[in-house]
Amino acid sequence: MCNLYSLTRSQDAIRAIRKAMRDKTGNLAPGSIFPDRPAPVIRKADGGDEMLMMRWGFPPLKAPGPVITNVRNTTSNFWKGWLRPEFRCLVPVSSFCEYTDATPKIAHWFALDDSRPLFFFAGIWRPWTGVRGTKKEPIEGEHLLYSFLTTEANEVVRPIHAKAMPVMLTSEEDCDRWLNAPVDEALQLQRPYPADRMKVVAFGKGMTSDQPNDLVLT
Repeated sequence: MCNLYSLTRSQDAIRAIRKAMRDKTGNLAPGSIFPDRPAPVIRKADGGDEMLMMRWGFPPLKAPGPVITNVRNTTSNFWKGWLRPEFRCLVPVSSFCEYTDATPKIAHWFALDDSRPLFFFAGIWRPWTGVRGTKKEPIEGEHLLYSFLTTEANEVVRPIHAKAMPVMLTSEEDCDRWLNAPVDEALQLQRPYPADRMKVVAFGKGMTSDQPNDLVLT
């Protein structure tokens, strides 16, 4: 389960890929992204795509409980309504983290290559009213929330985390398909990313960034 990823590319880089897009994020600070924190997300809007900040994690199935950051079972009635095109989104990513299933827990960062070029998670979003944020700084009101799809782990991810990996989109065609296609066609993208087109770019203990001091670069 991916509960940590990084976005180190600029807003200009994201806009260059998605082309004519309204940017409502303000000054975007690249870095590591954790559950229940705001992060940039791209969704469809009148007149084209727009990028805006949303908070990572759907509300739990039963409260109290952890937010739902990853979606695997897309046949569940709980998710069917949010899989319609108007609730799909793209989550910009440079790399994502998975920890080893066995102890000691070693963080491994995965990217397309060592330069960590931009790609996207296949995401869904929803409006929600309630309290989010930390116990110290709760934020009550209306929120825009997102989560993203996972699928079977490929040969690169499986030795580290056998259960699943995020659904990764790299081509303009696949991104447009995810945002616009009918549900059955869009869900064909819920598949492992080709193992020969990605790699482990860093690993280490207790890492919260893809380039910390105690990191081993591959």
